[in-house]
Amino acid sequence: MNLRTAAALSVTLLLASPAVFAGQTLDRITQSKQLVGVLMENYPPFSFLNEQNQLDGFDVDVTKAVADKLGVKLKLETPSWEVIAAGRWNGRYDVCICSMTPSAARGQVFNFPFEYYASPAVVVVNSNDDTIKSAADLSGKKVGVGSASTYEAYLAKDLVIEGANTPIDYPFKAVQAVPYDNETIAFQDLALGTGKRLDAMVTNLVTAKERIDHDPRFKITGAVLYAEPNVVATEKGDPQWDARLTQILAELKSDGTLAKISQKWIGSDITQ
Repeated sequence: MNLRTAAALSVTLLLASPAVFAGQTLDRITQSKQLVGVLMENYPPFSFLNEQNQLDGFDVDVTKAVADKLGVKLKLETPSWEVIAAGRWNGRYDVCICSMTPSAARGQVFNFPFEYYASPAVVVVNSNDDTIKSAADLSGKKVGVGSASTYEAYLAKDLVIEGANTPIDYPFKAVQAVPYDNETIAFQDLALGTGKRLDAMVTNLVTAKERIDHDPRFKITGAVLYAEPNVVATEKGDPQWDARLTQILAELKSDGTLAKISQKWIGSDITQ
């Protein structure tokens, strides 16, 4: 069963009978009157610090919409991606609406109650580079990726995406993956020129376009590498919280809220 089917089934069951929500996460949120969300500080247009030094972006607005549905305030935390993706939060965070791709490894520590958008992975190079024209040309190259990201797993040829219907193709030989905790630093290194600190990057198509729109030193090369579902992630062990999130996000999707947020930040609807 894929993520969309599972989410739809959960919503059907919830709407078919009176929903009774309990569980330690909802109890904590209700008592504190606060939802604690976790996401990245430098991942525009999904999450970033705006000119007022406040967190803004697609993921931020979706998390705000969930908090509004719950009738509580929102508190956002921005630890490193390695801390987020490692899981075992022990109650520090309630939810990650933070552009996480489900994988077999992450499924050991997280539940993925809802897929809220999808995006492709692409190769980005310095705009002056004409040697890397596809993923096959990454062989032997230094390629920047987010640390502990699916892109890093892709370059290691061991990426497993839950719910994927087609096998992932690895057209390159050995690649030297260079992990970064902050993608902004990776782009800065790539801007120095091919072969300096990096030869290329693998990242999200949407974030790549956002960067290129404001900085002509980069370009996307080759075809899309694979499609990434992006999901809401929660700590394992609280099915009532997962069910409540599934219900809330299904409502936000059906009433057009997610589509409006996507149009605001992306310019198109990536939530379908």
